[in-house]
Formats: sequence, C-alpha cells, structure tokens
Amino acid sequence: MTYLIGDKVIHWSYGLGEIIAIEEKPIGNRPTSCYVMQTADLTIWIPINELKQRSLRQPTPAEEFKDFIAILTGPSEKLQDDRNLRKDQLMAQIKDGQLSSICHVVRDLTNFQRGAKLNDQEKSILERATKSLLSEWVCSMGVPLHQAHQTMTTLLQSK
Repeated sequence: MTYLIGDKVIHWSYGLGEIIAIEEKPIGNRPTSCYVMQTADLTIWIPINELKQRSLRQPTPAEEFKDFIAILTGPSEKLQDDRNLRKDQLMAQIKDGQLSSICHVVRDLTNFQRGAKLNDQEKSILERATKSLLSEWVCSMGVPLHQAHQTMTTLLQSK
C-alpha cells in the first residue's frame, strides 16, 4: 500500500500516527526511501520496502470499527498459565497489528487481571494495547478520548 503525506496510519507497535514526509535515509550504507511518521510522542522512519511486513495499515473505518468493539464484550480466551508463554502469546497478537488482535489483548488481559495480579510486562502490554485501541477509536469514530475510554471501560465491565 502506498501512503501520502497527511495520511493517518496505524503502526503495529507505535499505534496511530500521521505520515509527515517521505525521505531518503541511509540504512546499512544505502539510501532507503522511508515514510516519516509522527505519533503523539515520537517520530519514526519506516522503510517503504518493509511495508511488505505489514508494519503500517490504514485506520479502521467507523462502520467496521463497531464490529470489532463487540470483541470487548465477548468471552475471554484463556491465556497461558506460564508467564513467559503468556507474554509470547500476547506479543504475537500485538505484533499482528490488527484491530481485532488489539481488542483481544485488551479484553483477555483485563479479564485475567480480575483473577491474578499482572506482572510488569503484562501491565506494559495492556497499557500499550489500550493506548493503541483508544487512539484508533478516537480517529475512526470521531469521538473524544474520554468518551472512548468510558465506553471501553463500560464494555469491559459488562462481561
């Protein structure tokens, strides 16, 4: 997929941002074309040829976003008992970068913490997934952050 300056995009790791430039950057002593993406708190350069790895995608349209929100009220999937396997399970979903995967992580970790204390890695994963979900929610649905957060919290509590 080709993006233009000004396009809103979702990066699998950094969440919502905007393409602010396309630049040549030396990588491995070779000039490489990169998208320059600005998020709320950082600027990153993404080699255009790496897009085959699906590091960027467009924000989910509002009509589709509503379908993904339903995941938050669905039954949780069991997380691995072993903390290292659990971390690998969650990180695989995060790296997928798809909205459905992010919703699953938020739902499953929120439910998991009702019965067990989250370790620092799990807290970080939940925070990252929640931030990514809410930023895309605001962008896709055109609602204020506090409203998206309140709705998400209500949906997660209704389980």
